[in-house]
Amino acid sequence: RAIEDAVLFEDDRLLVLNKPSGIAVHGGSGLAHGVIEVLRASRGERAGLELAHRLDRETSGCLMVAKRRSALRELHALFRAGQVEKNYLALVVGDWQYGEQVIDVPLLVTNRKGGERHVVVSAKGKEARTQVALSRTYGVCSLLQCAPETGRTHQIRVHLQHTGHPILGDDRYGDEEANSQARRLGLKRLFLHAQSIAFADESGNELHFTAPLADDLEHFLNVGVIEAQREKKSR
Repeated sequence: RAIEDAVLFEDDRLLVLNKPSGIAVHGGSGLAHGVIEVLRASRGERAGLELAHRLDRETSGCLMVAKRRSALRELHALFRAGQVEKNYLALVVGDWQYGEQVIDVPLLVTNRKGGERHVVVSAKGKEARTQVALSRTYGVCSLLQCAPETGRTHQIRVHLQHTGHPILGDDRYGDEEANSQARRLGLKRLFLHAQSIAFADESGNELHFTAPLADDLEHFLNVGVIEAQREKKSR
């Protein structure tokens, strides 16, 4: 039910939803089902649904699902050509001083014990670029707009870690001390949200979808961050 309630847009070719955090996009790796399996089960005879792209399990926000093979092919072609514009909101540790910049460092996927994928910055990796701009600084942390130009695994998370400003709530690539404080102040998950996605369809119409920030992240910005600022001042 939560998945069906999260649908932002739907026509006969495309479905866009505001994926909740904590739900994988598909089953596997010990998970019985993910977003795509739930949608197929709830749609019954119209179950020819395919993911057009992926989001990390912990990431919330815009996720596109193709309802036809032709739509899937078109979307994949647009992604390959770099013609899909994706924007993410990330709350990172510390005061971002770099202004607007493109983080351009290659990323390599390695496997940890248990087969978990872990990504590192490495000259042996694949090209990866993320545009980053400051949305607002709170001193103790900063809200960034991130637009990935490539689609590597964990790209935004590892790129921001590389700058010394990991995403708050990131258990894999984050700052343990900052995460611990954020958890105590109410942040229960990774603060990374796929805010919008835009592209031109086959007729040249510009399509733009936006997923509102979830209540828990909004609440942390309005309450938890203010408390973190107070705690810093009183030290």
